[in-house]
Amino acid sequence: MAFLRLFKPPRNQQFSYKPRYWDPKKEEAEERRQRIEMLQQGGVDGMKERLRGGFRKGAGGEAAGRYRNERVRRSNYSLVIILVTLVVLSYVVYVLYFPELEQLLG
Repeated sequence: MAFLRLFKPPRNQQFSYKPRYWDPKKEEAEERRQRIEMLQQGGVDGMKERLRGGFRKGAGGEAAGRYRNERVRRSNYSLVIILVTLVVLSYVVYVLYFPELEQLLG
């Protein structure tokens, strides 16, 4: 039946993507340099930039990273304490009750 087709079916469209190099550190440094220039100029735009920078530091930035790291460390510490407690408790139960269970089964 394939020989009855007069036209070829259309091919899928192809997308040619040519990636460009992107350096996030360079972009961040450029934004920081522009922000510092705005702050030095003063005026209304400088004041807006100072406020925006203050909000940025409070909401994200290093303070939030330190807070999250501290919370993760506390969580891991609690997890280790719970695991150690469970292991000790399991050992005590094993030592105290296993001989009685062995006698009941045997």
